[in-house]
Amino acid sequence: MRFLREKKIFTLTAGFAFGCSGFLYAQSSSSNFNNIGQATSGKNINTITTAVPFLTIAPDSRSGGMGDAGVASSPDASSLDWNCSKLAFIDKKMGFTVSYTPWLRALVPDINLAYISGYYKLKNDQAISASLRYFSLGSITFTNAAGNATGQFNPNEFALDFGYAKKLSDRWSGGMAMRYIYSNLTGGQTVASGQTTHPGRSIAADINAFYQNSDITISGKKSILRAGINISNIGAKMSYSSSTETDFIPTDLRLGSSFTIKTDQYNSFTFMVDASKLLVPTPPVYYQSKKTGTDSVNANGYVILAGKDPNVGVVTGMMQSFYDAPGGALEEFHQIDWSFGTEYWYNQEFAIRLGYFYENKYEGDRQYVTLGAGLKYEVFSLDLAYLIPTQINNPLAHTLRFTMNFDMDAFKNQNKKDASATN
Repeated sequence: MRFLREKKIFTLTAGFAFGCSGFLYAQSSSSNFNNIGQATSGKNINTITTAVPFLTIAPDSRSGGMGDAGVASSPDASSLDWNCSKLAFIDKKMGFTVSYTPWLRALVPDINLAYISGYYKLKNDQAISASLRYFSLGSITFTNAAGNATGQFNPNEFALDFGYAKKLSDRWSGGMAMRYIYSNLTGGQTVASGQTTHPGRSIAADINAFYQNSDITISGKKSILRAGINISNIGAKMSYSSSTETDFIPTDLRLGSSFTIKTDQYNSFTFMVDASKLLVPTPPVYYQSKKTGTDSVNANGYVILAGKDPNVGVVTGMMQSFYDAPGGALEEFHQIDWSFGTEYWYNQEFAIRLGYFYENKYEGDRQYVTLGAGLKYEVFSLDLAYLIPTQINNPLAHTLRFTMNFDMDAFKNQNKKDASATN
């Protein structure tokens, strides 16, 4: 791989590793159009890019098998990633999960995501949680402009999370999480312009809420209605070099709901839907040649034909993300990603999952079906998920996730049973 000379391309490398085909258009997302009609049609490729996009990958197999839906699913050991306020309703004392995902296996053999997460119930109405997400981008050989090798490096990124959840009433809970983000894509290489690169670092927070109503009966069948909201990765921009230019991290708004119906004492079905939107500025469209007068000019001197200046602060960027698209309301709607999932459980021992993820073709064009299965034993459970893209030659093809969940309550009960049997 050629040595990546500009910081923006460092970020693009991470985006490529994420597997969003739309990210490959990142450098042309601010394409110049000859007239305002083209620029504001909402029908041009204009993918939003951020630093550390690995934070938006679903790390666990359960949500991965349901189209990456999870903000309003029943609480489990992976809830910190989706909505940590769910953990206030979990009925276990302690548990943890370990997940592994080989990533982009259709393109390269050595990119992977590892995830470990756990929780502990403090009281009946409070819970704490922690997780570590590690993303390895494989091995890269850096070269100079002449094509001579200058070094070998294994780019990597990780995020360390801590969360807290508390019940606010019998049906509502709230939570928040803090996150430390580290991204080392260059190993300290010096770019052609003479700038020294360094790892990107940031601190971010999640704010979320959860609703659960278990007192619903439909045609004599016990049902559960859940809803959730999570604003994740609210944090400082990141820089990868000695320049003053920085990149937004993927601040994301996710809303969702789920409905579970227990048809009898053995069988239950859950249906869920999530909608998510990045709360970062949309790339504007620039004039082909510079204008004068009252035209909007960004910090770099480029004249904006449509949209708004993306060089703003984090809070302003979050607010601006709802109305800054060059294509107006239509493009803002295109920026919403949709996840649909269903989950079937037999006797809380065996699960089958099905899902679908949709991203608009002008905003990245990720569209895929997901399949999943789960097998629960007394102490641990095993979940698998498989991704089937709907497009030909999609880099996400054949993505397989593995997750093992450990129920520490069941482990303690098993030890007590063994001790009683021995006595």
